[in-house]
Amino acid sequence: METQHIQTSSQASDYLRPLQRITALGGGHGLGRLLYSLKFMGKKLVGVVATTDNGGSTGMLRATHKCIAWGDIRNCLSQLAQQPLAAELLNYRYNDNQLNGHSFGNLLLHTLNEISARPIDSIELLSRLLKVNSKVLPMSEVPTDLTADTVEDLHCFGEINVDALVTMPKRLSLSPKVAATPEAIEHILQSDLILLGPGSFLTSIMPPLLVEEIQQAIAASGASILYVDNLVKENSPAGRLSTQERLTWLEQYLGGARVHAVISPKAHEITHIPVVQTVTPEANTLHRHDATRLRIAIAQAYYQLNNK
Repeated sequence: METQHIQTSSQASDYLRPLQRITALGGGHGLGRLLYSLKFMGKKLVGVVATTDNGGSTGMLRATHKCIAWGDIRNCLSQLAQQPLAAELLNYRYNDNQLNGHSFGNLLLHTLNEISARPIDSIELLSRLLKVNSKVLPMSEVPTDLTADTVEDLHCFGEINVDALVTMPKRLSLSPKVAATPEAIEHILQSDLILLGPGSFLTSIMPPLLVEEIQQAIAASGASILYVDNLVKENSPAGRLSTQERLTWLEQYLGGARVHAVISPKAHEITHIPVVQTVTPEANTLHRHDATRLRIAIAQAYYQLNNK
């Protein structure tokens, strides 16, 4: 099958389905959309989710219960849920005095965690209830926060503050350093394909890559690594970087591995690796990938890497 003949959703699915494992890392709405586009892979699809969010309902739970961030995990599960009503229920936000601002899905995950041995057990239980076949795993089961050192030599603590930076930081880190979820490492090492993005660069894509064991596992996997660029510029310092500059940032945290291909409609400056430009936005939502076109682009990129 030549890459120009991977033009339909079914052709893309047929080409990717034999892969042993696809692992996607990130957070927020971007990772959820990516997982949705590949959910035909079932148990061979794994999402490793950032757990550093400290805003909104997630932030309130973290402040009072010292737990991991549930919001991005909830978002991924809601996009993978088989029933639209289940997704609406998970994303429902209360507006009364006692629960104002809380998401039902975040509260449910927290409650399940209270009666589970590990956070991953609560996620697995909710996945079974929602009939989600793919794996959704936290990057770590220990609470941690995103931090940044700025060019002015200031230390910026917490994802909300990092998100508000007006210039790119010198470096990112986690406080405290945490161990990766063992199952996430296992799946990364078994992967044929690793996907980074789309999503907020500093606060969704980067946090899982700050876990040293994840960096090491990506490098040891030998998998093809694809970076899925955003369709529109994000409102952050990273949005002002070229795609090549974002690749340079990413590759500092890949344990010596390199990105092998890019999916982007605008990365014209990149010539040293394949760039697939066939992605388009969903109708009436310019920042959100059309799921079918994204699936096709991933198949086209993987084909190019394995049929040079």
